[in-house]
Parts: sequence; structure tokens; C-alpha cells
Amino acid sequence: MKRLVAASAATLGLMLAGDVQADEKLAQTNGCMTCHQIDKKVLGPGFKEIANKYRGQAGAEANLIKKVKEGGKGAWGDMVMPPNAHVKDADIAAIVKWTLALK
Repeated sequence: MKRLVAASAATLGLMLAGDVQADEKLAQTNGCMTCHQIDKKVLGPGFKEIANKYRGQAGAEANLIKKVKEGGKGAWGDMVMPPNAHVKDADIAAIVKWTLALK
């Protein structure tokens, strides 16, 4: 029984790690990494900084999805984030979920 639980936990861990890598790849292929990095500011804040700011806020996921899609200004200073209407909605949602899960 213990082996079954350990094997199941290991399998789940590998599956989740694959999702994390896949969603980071989405951020790369959709151009997000041009302005953002995982743990440091480039033009915009790092993804971990974004996660820390919005994690636990009601409606954060929906608000960030909208901001990524439409662009915005003011949440991080005067730098403008251009709209990303060319990115598929499902990709934006996956990138936002990945971002909010970063620690």
C-alpha cells in the first residue's frame, strides 16, 4: 500500500512538473519572456513578483487574463504592457495560472 501511494505521488509530481514546463514554454513561444523573466525584472516585473502581488486576491486570475489580453498601465509604474490579442485565450489562461502558482 505504501508503495502504491509513493508511486502515485511520484507520478502526480511528474505530471505537474510537465505542466509547469509546458506553461513556461507557452510564455516563451508567445513572446512573454521578451519583457518578463521568471525571477527578475526586465521591462516588466518578473513572473514570481507578479505571483506574489496577486496570489490570494479574489478575482486575480480573471483580472490578469483580461490585462494580458487587453494590455495595461499603472499596476507596476509607467511602463505600458501592450495588448496580446494575438495570443489564444487558452494560452493566456494557462500562462496566468502558471504565473500565479510560482513561488
